[in-house]
Amino acid sequence: MTGYLPDHGDSGYRVAHYDLDLDYKPHTGRLGGRATLSAVTAAPLSRVVLDFGALPVSRVLVDGRPARHAHGGGKLRVRPTRPVDGPFTVEVRYSGVARPIRTRHWGELGWDQLTDGALVASQPVGASSWFPCNDLVRDKATYRISVTAPSPYTVLANGVQVERRSGGSSTTWVYEQAEPMATYLASVQVGQYVRLPLGDGQDVAAPARLLRAVRHDFARQPQMMGVFEELFGPYPFRAYQVVVTDDELEVPVEAQGMSVFGANHVDGQRGHERLVAHELAHQWFGNSVGLADWRDIWLNEGFACYAEWLWSERSGGPTAAVLADRARARLARAPQDLRIGDPGVANLFDDRVYKRGALTLHGLRTRQGDPDFFATLREWTDSYRHRTATTGDFMALAQRHTAYPLGLFFRSWLEDARLPAL
Repeated sequence: MTGYLPDHGDSGYRVAHYDLDLDYKPHTGRLGGRATLSAVTAAPLSRVVLDFGALPVSRVLVDGRPARHAHGGGKLRVRPTRPVDGPFTVEVRYSGVARPIRTRHWGELGWDQLTDGALVASQPVGASSWFPCNDLVRDKATYRISVTAPSPYTVLANGVQVERRSGGSSTTWVYEQAEPMATYLASVQVGQYVRLPLGDGQDVAAPARLLRAVRHDFARQPQMMGVFEELFGPYPFRAYQVVVTDDELEVPVEAQGMSVFGANHVDGQRGHERLVAHELAHQWFGNSVGLADWRDIWLNEGFACYAEWLWSERSGGPTAAVLADRARARLARAPQDLRIGDPGVANLFDDRVYKRGALTLHGLRTRQGDPDFFATLREWTDSYRHRTATTGDFMALAQRHTAYPLGLFFRSWLEDARLPAL
């Protein structure tokens, strides 16, 4: 179990693949599902515990045989007819009105109704609002996601669309995510969208009324992709798609191979382009190179924030050095009581984790110099591609790319609450 979220996930088994067959009715919010998990045990188990929210369960099978189960408190406890040992499957059938999960620190997470459609924003613990899972951040799996919805609606999910079939008034959309994915990054987006190709395997799905502004605001995304591939290494997935909802969102939503923006993030003037860079960078930092534990969240958000500064530098805006100076000045006026290497559950998404994480990387860049710094980033994304990693892993890798000891540097930025000099 993770140190920060001990009530989520079960380290007694790992899931290799999720097969999700969903049927969604936007006007009522009703979601019917059949989830099949292919998993393997670390030792014989007489009980399999899944994370699952409040959607009513009608049937559970283990290796094709009916199994007793109890559902409550966000857990689905399954008792097979005999203990499972090694590979096994669990099939869960469920149906009800899908609702997000209420959390103490982060509001409502997971499957959420839009004015006309739905979105999924699960980070960090909302995945169980719409499918039973082993909600450990380090337990990555492949996915097949099939969603049936009324034909006027477009459905987008992680991975590559492999099938679309219409029958009567409904259409079934099938996506395959072949690269391992953490549960919180699994996503489904449903809306009356028009798809706009950007080139290079990228597209944007948006309401028709926003297409003109979307076309302008995301026009430089393929160029951004090229810059990030140069700096970080090859894009780690087979496709990248953006969704712009007809509703406003507080912040953009991160998913694997996908980013979701609200209508308020589109202004026809590229006023939110730094967010486009931030979400794209997460495909390398957070999605491909995933977290082994939530305490290392700066590895996701600090890197994505620094990517904003790198894009600004490469696209004619202020340099990363200028943006770092500005960010440090703002942080110096904020409370000096947060250690970003271990921020605590309540502060996982504190803006100081983002900005100080980015400053840590800029400080490392000034010590290593550009050739060694970017060599460090490219080796990081290559060595841990589609895996999970820790702060210790990054520190060790960075040290291999410089002759100067980095221990004190990392301690001052990640472990001390007081803001160091830049």
